[in-house]
Amino acid sequence: MSKTGEGKIGLWGAVAIGVGGMVGGGIFAVLGLAVQLAHGGTPLAFFLAGLVALVTAYSYAKLSVAYPSSGGTVTFLNRVFGAGLLTGTLNVLLWLSYVVMLSLYAFAFGGYGATFLPSSWQPIGKHVLISLGVITITGLNLLSAEWIGKAEGWIVGLKVVILLIFVGAGLTSIDATRIATSSWSPPLQLAAGGMIIFLAYEGFELIANTAQDVRNPARTLPIAYYTAVLFVIVLYVLVALVTVGNLPVARIVAAQDYALAEAARPFLGTIGFTLIAVAAMLSTASAINATLYGAARLSYCIARDGELPAELERKAWGQPIEGLMITASLTLVVANTFDLTSIATLGSAGFLLIFAAVNAANARHAPHTGSRAWISIIGTAACLVALGALVWQTSVTAPAKLWVLVAMVVIALVIEGSYRLAKRELRLHDDLPGPARDEPGADPAERRF
Repeated sequence: MSKTGEGKIGLWGAVAIGVGGMVGGGIFAVLGLAVQLAHGGTPLAFFLAGLVALVTAYSYAKLSVAYPSSGGTVTFLNRVFGAGLLTGTLNVLLWLSYVVMLSLYAFAFGGYGATFLPSSWQPIGKHVLISLGVITITGLNLLSAEWIGKAEGWIVGLKVVILLIFVGAGLTSIDATRIATSSWSPPLQLAAGGMIIFLAYEGFELIANTAQDVRNPARTLPIAYYTAVLFVIVLYVLVALVTVGNLPVARIVAAQDYALAEAARPFLGTIGFTLIAVAAMLSTASAINATLYGAARLSYCIARDGELPAELERKAWGQPIEGLMITASLTLVVANTFDLTSIATLGSAGFLLIFAAVNAANARHAPHTGSRAWISIIGTAACLVALGALVWQTSVTAPAKLWVLVAMVVIALVIEGSYRLAKRELRLHDDLPGPARDEPGADPAERRF
């Protein structure tokens, strides 16, 4: 941990990382889906999801100060619960949730990009753009994505400014009848609408990965977490308010893949539609880049901690190549196979489970982190109740999609369990007579599993 005052990142730099992680493309992708479920109550749905994120930010702030590491969530779970099957499964689930996030960004990139194509080309064009976006940015990461990294701050600033213009212009033309309580969905469905788009808030946890480089972390990190989450809650609520206040629900749902751009048309015209669509493509492309790099690094950290094969720990050109390629390949499959509802459900459910575990971790280590355990216990309960609302809504509207969610958890468990079983077999093999793995004559490929 760097000494007080020696870090490279100040308060506003840390806040920018959190805001950039949250406003990374999720709002462009899931707004139409939230409206489909919550109708006129969409602003409240975003607020409810934000409250779950805010109470979870308390646990992240405390754990980041106590256990600063570039591993972030992975480090917290391993430090508190130990490196066992449960934590290994949760860490693999986190990696799979990042894959789902990448798929969401790629889906949104293709959806907004397809609006510039002739209508007859849009269905196939969307999938071409999805694949092209992932492949191109993966290639940049294999070579050098330094120029994108340098532009990241400008892209974050640009999309926030465009969203603020959208809010400022749209607030003047809201039809109050469209946001009246009579237009809201039933309470449980409204809550489920907030939880299915919860992944739009998950990016605040990226602040944890910078904890070692933050100046005066004990003071800076908590303020950065709360400032970033509170700002994004206000921004999302206002964006949702303008959207449902200016456009009928049916039109928003019909334009689900590019809902934010369509919502700008009534008060900003065709120029507004184009502006939002371009901003969405820039935003989702930068989000793919940042998340792809982060997911590859995450697989590297999990492998380093002995919870995935060591092949994922190897680097080339300074990058964890195997992790990058596997992550990109899975993203291509998910983004081109699943619909938006399935992707959002998978991502939100995955992060709600992970955040419940992080809250539980902070409650368990409250004496070590200087926390009030009851706040993190409330956070754990809030995440699990939110997950329950999401599962209930899915079981009512599309029960078949529950199997996709179950499959993701089972896959994480199978990956981790199979790897641990293989390591156990390898250890048993090492106990047999013969050359030791690190002795001359041993197979070099077996020296690290």
